[in-house]
Amino acid sequence: MPGAPAQRVVFHGVTGSGKSSAARAYAAAARLPEYSADDDLGWLPGWQNRPPEEQRRIAAGIAAQERWVIDSAYSDWRDIMLARADLVVALDYPRWLSLGRLVRRTIRRCVTREQVCNGNTESFRRVFTRDSIILWHFTAFPRKREALERMRADPGLPPVIAFRRPADLDAWIDQVGRDAAGA
Repeated sequence: MPGAPAQRVVFHGVTGSGKSSAARAYAAAARLPEYSADDDLGWLPGWQNRPPEEQRRIAAGIAAQERWVIDSAYSDWRDIMLARADLVVALDYPRWLSLGRLVRRTIRRCVTREQVCNGNTESFRRVFTRDSIILWHFTAFPRKREALERMRADPGLPPVIAFRRPADLDAWIDQVGRDAAGA
């Protein structure tokens, strides 16, 4: 659909689906500021959770802006973002795809010691604990899917565009870039 791209966009998907990369690509294509749920709101150094009231305060500040893209919305403050969003972009990929991406990304990060957020890194030791991102994928998968269905069904929320294939998402983002250039 040609025209100016949505100006306040929430990306949603299961762990490992590629929300951060997709949000970054959309923000670049649409020429919008991009925020990270992990970096900007959720995690402090040392894998410490930012207090929920502080997360809500930061989320409210982001949501109050006229233009933004966020790569996820934690359940503790999702309501704030959805109340101001123009669009939800859901990466509704099959489990095998998101899990495969997550495992590859996690192994790469463990080997390279690439920073994840706020100086935090992943380690093979952490992969085999209760705090494992891979374990989180399994525990969060049904909740993320249920949240997506609730968003789709709620007429009071912004429209949801769901992608089942990465190629379709990429084509859409390419179109967003063309639309933004012509707007």
